[in-house]
Amino acid sequence: MLLEDLDDLNAGHLEADLRGLLDHTDALLRHIDELASLSDDLSGDDTKGLRSPQDTAAMFANLVQSMQPAAPLADAIALGTILVVDDIEANRSLLARRLERDGHQVRTADGGYAALKMMSGQSFDLVLLDLMMPDINGFDVLTRMKDQDALRDIPVIMISALDEIDSVARCIEAGAEDYLPKPFNPILLQARINAALEKNRWRERERHYLAQMEAEKQKYEDLLHSILPHQIVTRLNGGETTIADRHNDVTVLFSDIVGFTEMSAKRPPAHVVHYLNQIFSGFDETATELGVEKIKTIGDAYMVAAGVPDGRADHAEVIVEVALRMLDQVEALNRETDYPMHIRVGVHSGPVVAGIIGSHRFLYDVWGDTVNFASRLESTGAPGRVQLSEATAKRVRHLFDISEPVDTRIKGKGQVKTYYVIRRKTAVD
Repeated sequence: MLLEDLDDLNAGHLEADLRGLLDHTDALLRHIDELASLSDDLSGDDTKGLRSPQDTAAMFANLVQSMQPAAPLADAIALGTILVVDDIEANRSLLARRLERDGHQVRTADGGYAALKMMSGQSFDLVLLDLMMPDINGFDVLTRMKDQDALRDIPVIMISALDEIDSVARCIEAGAEDYLPKPFNPILLQARINAALEKNRWRERERHYLAQMEAEKQKYEDLLHSILPHQIVTRLNGGETTIADRHNDVTVLFSDIVGFTEMSAKRPPAHVVHYLNQIFSGFDETATELGVEKIKTIGDAYMVAAGVPDGRADHAEVIVEVALRMLDQVEALNRETDYPMHIRVGVHSGPVVAGIIGSHRFLYDVWGDTVNFASRLESTGAPGRVQLSEATAKRVRHLFDISEPVDTRIKGKGQVKTYYVIRRKTAVD
């Protein structure tokens, strides 16, 4: 009667469901007839232990009376794109129609291989996976999904008959989210799908937050590496709280801009900062390129060292090369500005103590007589020139032309011999 009235009710979309119900009720009636014929054949003692029709009716009436209606599901239902995998077309259609009525986008696959192919080319929020299929069973499909990075995180709900519970348990151990027994209870179906989709949403949020945390951690690492030497960052991350080392063979460079204080008093603050940024950015590039360690800037003073925290045999030679490049950079900048400046550079080689100071704003620094001597060489030097100590001059003579010794009074040292770098030696030299 309903099938005949579908057109009048404008409900043609229900025809497939109604015909499915008719098929199942016909099968149910056949089973009832078979059971009835069995009970009719029983006689005498064979009827012992069987309930009478009145007892059976009373039992079901009591069950119905004791069952309370299920509470309605929350209005907020998680929606998603769902893949239904089942080799029986009727099961696929039934599930697909029900899920689509709930607002989900649904795709179907008639076997395991077809499902894997679809998942490789399209994103799904949930897979409803039949356990028993002719081409490849649901357990193998699940195993292959968990072996692939792109499919591992897709939640899977296994579809099974009641006599396949042991196999379902294996699937859950292998990573399945849940299971649905056949035949499907509509409330249970909606509840488990909604729960699986909601869990997937939370996993997506967790992955997003973890990615954000990783990005922030990388920013922190990059910032640390821009401030501190790589070896020192590794030691800090390893849990060291006090880092102090003695290095016996190090070369330290100090530079200072001559007349910078007077210039900064006459120029707008933005011009002063811009000028310093141009100079020091160039110095930083040179230090990075030649593999020396920038220690710090103090106002218009710039300090680098070679041989810390990692030792190197050519620390004196590379620092003098840095010094000459710094002079070249300042001269190049002078050609672009209307207020030419010059720098003094002092270089000395010897032992230092190096380590981390500060608890909130870390600073890698070096201390000792070698540092003080290099600073004095800078302050007593000549503009646009590199003044070396005797210890450094002896180390670099084979690569650079060095001046005759100059008697220089150094605070705390008295009269000492110092040298100026004239130029790099050429191949002909």
